[in-house]
Amino acid sequence: MLILDAVQTGEALDRSALISALRDAFREGCEAPLRHHHPVAVPNEADATLLLMPAWQSGKYLGIKHVMVVPENHKRGKSAVAASYLLYSSVSGELLAIIDGNELTKRRTAAASALASTYLSRVDSNHMLMIGAGGLAPHLIKAHCNVRPITTVEIWARDSNKSKQLAESLSIEGVDISAVVDLNSQCARADIISSATLSDSPLILGENVRAGTHIDLVGAFTPSMRESDDTLIKASTLFADTFEGALSEGGDYVQPVADNIITADDIVADLYALSRGEHNGRQSDQEITTFKSTGTSLEDLAAGILAFEFATERSA
Repeated sequence: MLILDAVQTGEALDRSALISALRDAFREGCEAPLRHHHPVAVPNEADATLLLMPAWQSGKYLGIKHVMVVPENHKRGKSAVAASYLLYSSVSGELLAIIDGNELTKRRTAAASALASTYLSRVDSNHMLMIGAGGLAPHLIKAHCNVRPITTVEIWARDSNKSKQLAESLSIEGVDISAVVDLNSQCARADIISSATLSDSPLILGENVRAGTHIDLVGAFTPSMRESDDTLIKASTLFADTFEGALSEGGDYVQPVADNIITADDIVADLYALSRGEHNGRQSDQEITTFKSTGTSLEDLAAGILAFEFATERSA
């Protein structure tokens, strides 16, 4: 049995290879039930949450991601989220690998956004705006740079110190990376806007987004959160990683559907349809495309298999 820590997991998940693995996984499909949510009582604290995300391929692999979210872990000096990924043989039930779940999740989430970008952003997109400077932001930046000829990356965060620190810490050959403070004006300049925040109110306003922009909404992962406003949603052609997740978990689509701003049918394709060629993605250079990511256990499984097979081959 393999055990891969965060560094080893990162080494095993090359971005280009992971994007290709996700494309293949969405084409082929697998059994991927919606995630399980279970409250876990913590004495004298807010409840923790156990998330279980299984997925499997008949006759091949089965994986389960275990995530513990402990809101008050900051009091212990620990991260609020701890995750691990267990990969099994779906034939024998043998446990094949334990993989760092936090690193796997960040890399597969960014790779899914990059995969969507290959269908939805303009092929000449060279200016990216990153909203948010948390742990996912550098992965999203690098993943988008992997699939588009990006030469300029601007980073905005509510805490300007964090955006400056991230800009100074990142180095990508041929890419100018800087922190910015005026979100609205930067939205009007970007070809790709990626957002990964915990915002409960819109940050990207439709009035500030120019024609031809691709919007990548990765944060706001509960129905009460929001990174985009109704003006942007109405002006966009809408896509998602999965219809099921986007219509049940992500506030950017759940709220406007509930308010009759759009209908579920206005989401024209998910990554299954895009990867299988059932929808061609962007139709014109003037179109605004919006992609909502909520995550799916299919992505975890594809990343887990890639990491396991890479590590196994390297150790042979």
